[in-house]
Amino acid sequence: MFEMKLVLKNSETQTNKKLNIHTRDVPCLDAMWHYHPEFELIYISQSNGIRFVGDSVAPFFPGDLVLVGSYLPHLWRNDPSYYEKNSILNVKTIVTKFTLDFLGEEIFKLSEFHKIKKLIENSKTGLSFGKEISKSLHKDLIKLPELSSVEQHIKILQILHKLSLVGDKDITVLSSSDMRQSITESSERIDTVLKYISDNYVSNITLDDISGVACMTTNSFCRFFKKMTNKSFTQFLNEIRVRNASRILVQDNLPVSEICYLVGFNSITNFNKQFKQIMGTTPKQFREAI
Repeated sequence: MFEMKLVLKNSETQTNKKLNIHTRDVPCLDAMWHYHPEFELIYISQSNGIRFVGDSVAPFFPGDLVLVGSYLPHLWRNDPSYYEKNSILNVKTIVTKFTLDFLGEEIFKLSEFHKIKKLIENSKTGLSFGKEISKSLHKDLIKLPELSSVEQHIKILQILHKLSLVGDKDITVLSSSDMRQSITESSERIDTVLKYISDNYVSNITLDDISGVACMTTNSFCRFFKKMTNKSFTQFLNEIRVRNASRILVQDNLPVSEICYLVGFNSITNFNKQFKQIMGTTPKQFREAI
């Protein structure tokens, strides 16, 4: 069972390296909504699903390239079909974790590396890069795990340099606010809430229902949820539904009316309204633009 738990991951228990690069070929990068002190560059070569970065919820597809800042909560969750028994769907993700001093404590203080330093600083809200730069870096990213340690350090610096030169129009800021975390007693409660929403978003989840899950009054829950996610419960639930709908619109040829009910809306009118509000276009226009 999928657990969307926000936890602090101490990578020092796994490796003492300041640069860690590996390939993941199993569904879902982590079982929990989590954060860690390292920065993380995640490249999806194969697979699709939904990603959570700070307060951002969005579908991901092959070619997805994201830089996640230090202590920023995140989770990539594959489409449910990837978790089915005997599934033959392929997953290939290149994960690069690095500390700010992976090349030494002083290097990013040099003026020559100003743009890279700015890129890394801007990753505090998560950065998603456009298809063009992602495609141009595909071969370099895929080969990263096969390189020697020295070659990896050099290549990552080159990749970060290229990403730092990308124009604003080809970079999407993901989280609408700085949601970098520190250790908190609220982590277990928000884990329970997010797990419930993730598992039951297609159902009619009321405010009373979700407040009960959190063992809080409705008023206390609303304040708590807003503080932890930067969104109201209704806004977050609608976004989960709409983002899943956008993924289905891309992947399948199901009628819009069927997708509406498939993701939990009980009215095609409300579905169209919420979809346009969140995605900036109607479901039909979204599909036609693909």
